[in-house]
Amino acid sequence: MSLALFDGALAVVTGAGGGFGRATALALAERGATVIAADIDRAAAERTVVLTKALGAVGAAYEVDVADAAAMEHFAAAVRSDHRVPDIVVNNAGIAVSGPLLDTGVDDWERILGVNLWGVIHGSRLFAKQMVERGEALPNKPDKPNYGGHIVNIASAAAFAPSRALPAYCTTKAAVLMLSECLRGELAGRRIGVTAVCPGFSATGIMRHGTIVGVDAAGQERMRARADRLLRLRNYPPEKVAERIVHAIAKNKAVVPVNAEAHVLHALSRIAPGAMRAIARIPAPLG
Repeated sequence: MSLALFDGALAVVTGAGGGFGRATALALAERGATVIAADIDRAAAERTVVLTKALGAVGAAYEVDVADAAAMEHFAAAVRSDHRVPDIVVNNAGIAVSGPLLDTGVDDWERILGVNLWGVIHGSRLFAKQMVERGEALPNKPDKPNYGGHIVNIASAAAFAPSRALPAYCTTKAAVLMLSECLRGELAGRRIGVTAVCPGFSATGIMRHGTIVGVDAAGQERMRARADRLLRLRNYPPEKVAERIVHAIAKNKAVVPVNAEAHVLHALSRIAPGAMRAIARIPAPLG
């Protein structure tokens, strides 16, 4: 794929301080995009910008909590005033909450819904509105079918797969998938593409910082250690997911399962939903 694919484009990436976000920011920068790296950890976002500049790209770091509606309003306005309306937005910021639904408290639900779902809603509605307004103000250009821009929402293979171990996480990611499908239909006539990217297991560190409910402190450590071991064995780096994101934007894909397990779960959810419900009954061992 051409390294000048996004030459001159402005790309906003949330959760850009690490994992999929940093890998995506670098992949876009490598292909000519100016990258706005946003993260709740400003220092991490700044490190990402340093890496983009090492690739010869231009970038800027912003600190923002995607779950905070007012903060996201301010962030979207700042991007527009400091730079311009973005051409690409990747709503990537996400957290994990694992453990039984009956042990998941309201505070846990509010936290994961705030980041994983509301963060995507805020990023989608605010920047899509900017893209629509820009398109209405500019002359029609039939030779540029995606002239309005592109929004990528990072869901997960968990969006296809019910799990007794990850009910809160699966719920938010399934919602992100449906939100993306709805928004794609709404914006199609505006020449704005929308993609839901659904990675399987990848070494992003999300579980190291995740919340685990229903077990004591020792059980939490065992589960985190086990998750780290499994992800190391899986050995699927964020950079490969970033490449699929780049390809999805270029080809205006609707739903993109990433890696083997995501493809299998996606297929099973469509052709054998009963099997998926049976798998969901299997308890997760502590290690």
